[in-house]
Amino acid sequence: MTAAPKRLASLDQISGEARLPGYDPARHGCAIVHLGAGAFHRAHQAVYTDDALTAEGGDWRITGVSLRGTDTADAMQPQNGLYTLIERGAAGSRGRVIASVDRVIAAAREPAAPLRAMVSPQTRIVTLTVTEKAYGIDRTSMAIDPDHPSIAPDLSDPRHPRGAIGLLVESLRLRRDRGVAPFTVLCCDNLPENGHLLRAGVQDFARRIDPDLADWMEAEVCFPSSMVDRITPAATPQTQDEALRLTGCLDLAAIETEPFSQWVIEDRFCNGRPAWEAGGALFVKDVKPYEMMKLRMLNGAHSMLAYCGFIAGCKHVRDAMAHPHLAALVDRHIAAAGSTLPDLAGLDLDSYRRDLISRFCNPAIAHDTYQIAMDGTQKLPQRICAPAAETLSRGGDTRPFAFAVAAWMRYCIGKTDAGTDYPLRDPRQSEIQTALGNASSPAGICAALSQLPGLFPASLADNDSWQDQLTGFLTEMLQHGMDHTLAAAASDLTQVN
Repeated sequence: MTAAPKRLASLDQISGEARLPGYDPARHGCAIVHLGAGAFHRAHQAVYTDDALTAEGGDWRITGVSLRGTDTADAMQPQNGLYTLIERGAAGSRGRVIASVDRVIAAAREPAAPLRAMVSPQTRIVTLTVTEKAYGIDRTSMAIDPDHPSIAPDLSDPRHPRGAIGLLVESLRLRRDRGVAPFTVLCCDNLPENGHLLRAGVQDFARRIDPDLADWMEAEVCFPSSMVDRITPAATPQTQDEALRLTGCLDLAAIETEPFSQWVIEDRFCNGRPAWEAGGALFVKDVKPYEMMKLRMLNGAHSMLAYCGFIAGCKHVRDAMAHPHLAALVDRHIAAAGSTLPDLAGLDLDSYRRDLISRFCNPAIAHDTYQIAMDGTQKLPQRICAPAAETLSRGGDTRPFAFAVAAWMRYCIGKTDAGTDYPLRDPRQSEIQTALGNASSPAGICAALSQLPGLFPASLADNDSWQDQLTGFLTEMLQHGMDHTLAAAASDLTQVN
């Protein structure tokens, strides 16, 4: 009878082919507290920290905090913070054991523990991946929403915070009052200029309860922005099976991800930092141009691919990239978006373009086109309209962007080429449907959707040449179907080349 595998709890247990850390975790203390210890953090920041500890050592291990759930803590604590990271690519899978996380606190069970960890003099950086909605910050006003469920209770009782903003403010207040140097606050959520947003929210919260504290934070605390990128699907039973093969141990905290990983960070830290560059992190003066690169080249092409692929019946991104014509049009879109960007220190845009194509084609990642297609009215302005307007202003070829927008307009009709109805899953769905209700032709649809308030800049909405391009592409999509349109566009591309 075969013995049941033992639970992963120490590096000495591992008998498989997984790569082990190049350091003894017991010899390194904790200087990072991470709020939101989910799968993305463990596939991204924790991996860079693991590489930094291997390269240069230091007391830079991580105390993770789950602000709401207990599942991550329940999986990680019996394993002493160890877990298997599985990278899945076209060439197969490879694994490594990550030891940079010391423990994970479940705030639901230990409500005072996150604050203790953040106030500790050993803590020098607090990182966050809690998703945009958990911050309770209005991006338009750059102020907190006092009625937000993550904000209101902490404003009422700021000495016993539960939300991310309240925890940051109270821990910094205690550090100031105790004469402890402040930590750097590093947002790792996928938000434009995330450091500026978080700084504004934290200081607004502080100013409402203690204006002197807000002034102190403005002078002493650093909030660098960062840009993050790595696809991390949800773990499955197959993830645990693969971890068992790679380590010889039962690992209930195993996660999987793609081989690609990117982290661009503004190099502004007030209390030191790990050598994250050992894992490939890029430190820059201003992260905004790199965010623009990701929005326009990756996200813009992703959106175009998702609209076209979904309408044509491709469930996943990898399926869309296997379409006989769509991959070439995705490459065209990425190249067109890249032409609108300045030179970026430390990055080659042609190499980045090739990486994107490889990532989209990855057969081991099941990324749903319908998921990517949602919330189009929130994504189009920065992903596609901005580079289109810039290209138009300098007399460039706007057809790649017009094709993407026409594909979104085709998606807005709510019916695939196979005749299947679907909800748009867009916050402006009712507006879109009202606009379409008064349009009876491709030209009418283009005109109606182009006039949705705040969506398209006037330079596009009122430009006859742009509208003609939209109408031409949408007419073909509606009259002949997406497959025919993709074939025709790819043929045109071949002739141009």
